[in-house]
Amino acid sequence: MPDLASLEAFFSAKRDRELLAELRLDRIPRHVAVIMDGNGRWATKRGLPRIAGHRAGVKAIRETIQAALELGIEVLTVYSFSSENWRRPRDEVEHLMDLFVEVLEQELRTLDELGVRIRVIGRRQELPPRTADAFERAELATADNRRLTYVVALNYGGRQEIADAARAVAELVATGQLEPASVDIDAIAAHLYTADLPDPDLLIRTSGELRVSNFLLWQIAYSELWVTSTLWPDFDRHDLLRAVVDYQRRSRRFGGL
Repeated sequence: MPDLASLEAFFSAKRDRELLAELRLDRIPRHVAVIMDGNGRWATKRGLPRIAGHRAGVKAIRETIQAALELGIEVLTVYSFSSENWRRPRDEVEHLMDLFVEVLEQELRTLDELGVRIRVIGRRQELPPRTADAFERAELATADNRRLTYVVALNYGGRQEIADAARAVAELVATGQLEPASVDIDAIAAHLYTADLPDPDLLIRTSGELRVSNFLLWQIAYSELWVTSTLWPDFDRHDLLRAVVDYQRRSRRFGGL
């Protein structure tokens, strides 16, 4: 459970204190997933190239990780690069792949000291070797950390993930290791990229778009959705606190009464 004194020191602005008065420390979501949208629009509004928006978004990631640690969130998953993002201009994609490596090199020691475990989900075999290697090193370096699991969805697509899980189950059936009648929800879930993680309690989307964009389609079946018009580079600790407090105001029924 998070420490109230530490929360008050971290969320020190007046607008944060008003939300803290509502925060229930015993109802913090275990897993928060974020669709980080709006980097390009943020840059365009300022007459800057799109990559400048992606660089500005790094600050929001850092802020969100720090806020998640303070709140006691166990898992934070961010949609960094979708399987569809390869359609973007080649120079933007190349800059993004280089940016991933650059940020990891800059932030890895701090994240490790904070007790953050880094995980990557997605089809990493299709990533440039330099990017894939950087994330593999980060995963190995932080594997024993337990304070927060920071999941980076990279070359990720929800439909692709389900297809990969179905293929793995089909192979078990074909080799006689699993009976067809035993193929159920649990069998599929056990072969998802996130099989060892709880499903997201809360899904946040920035920039005001009202769609899930092929993100964690299986896992968000009963997630609470929270959408803000704030563009991702402007997202900060106050926004995450707002989302968590709003989540706590809701009654989760999971399809029941």
